[in-house]
Amino acid sequence: MVSKGKLAGKAARAYNGNGKVVVVPAAREEHSDRLADIQRSRLITGAIGAIERHGYAQTTVAHITARASVSRRTFYELFSSREECLIAMFANLVELIAVDVRAAELEHLPWRQRVRGGLSAILAFFDREPALARVCVVQALRGGPQVLELRERVLAGLAAVVDEGRAEGPRGKEHTPMTAEGLVGAAFAIVYARLLREERAPLTGLLGELMAMIALPYLGPAAARRELARPAPAPARRARRAEQDPLRDMPIRLTYRTARVLEGVATYPAASNRRIGEFAGIADPGQISRLVRRLERVGLVANVGGGHAKGEPNAWTLTDWGERVTRSLHAHASREREREAA
Repeated sequence: MVSKGKLAGKAARAYNGNGKVVVVPAAREEHSDRLADIQRSRLITGAIGAIERHGYAQTTVAHITARASVSRRTFYELFSSREECLIAMFANLVELIAVDVRAAELEHLPWRQRVRGGLSAILAFFDREPALARVCVVQALRGGPQVLELRERVLAGLAAVVDEGRAEGPRGKEHTPMTAEGLVGAAFAIVYARLLREERAPLTGLLGELMAMIALPYLGPAAARRELARPAPAPARRARRAEQDPLRDMPIRLTYRTARVLEGVATYPAASNRRIGEFAGIADPGQISRLVRRLERVGLVANVGGGHAKGEPNAWTLTDWGERVTRSLHAHASREREREAA
């Protein structure tokens, strides 16, 4: 049986919001996929915030949807369970760290420089994103079987890189792959303890000591002392708090049709009800009228025509907030496409 979460893309393309499955045009299918990507991204972000506040074991679907401002029904259209969402969240965090490591371009460097550069990139990421670091390192240990399996795969990958140190000199012959596993485990435990205590000292300050610990069994005491004496990198700047997400405080639920109508108003400023309805694929004049009036009441669109007077045509335009919401929709979709391309 295929889970509801695995069918999320197809469901988003075929579900019309009234419990029926319909065939949709290609343009609408693409837009629905974009909206599903946005909602998925918001739920993953909501899961991070919920775990940071409540802890892994206490986090519920209700906590996640409240933080994401996404309905419970939408959650279950995208994920089959709370655990599936949290697995996606941890995988997302691991990929964010991997992006920073890849950006350091370490592939062709000698082993010691690769290890130091990779460790520096990971610690710098944790310093910039302390909340993400605590969720990824501390809360991961409280995860379910699949989260723990993902964690073990990550640690095994790091151990494989450290184990290459056995080829760096005669000392390496004295060790087995278990040495690398122990070194990675020890480094992880040290970082875990600092994050658990929420110490203010930057984690990058540990780089010299951790590298000395890793270099010692493979390269000897002199190399370990050199690593310890090397200056620590400048503390990473913490990520600036992004401008408040305009989607977070929307007083109405973001649905496919809501997003499509907003995009129609953005595409055709001063458009009539009929023009917006054609763009959004809503043929019922009463339905499109009720929807744009509702968007007007909550402050996302404004009628710059004379539509409230009898016989005068409507001319809808986005408010400042409506423009920010529409830009945010496109930004979320662009980030999801870039992540998939990477």
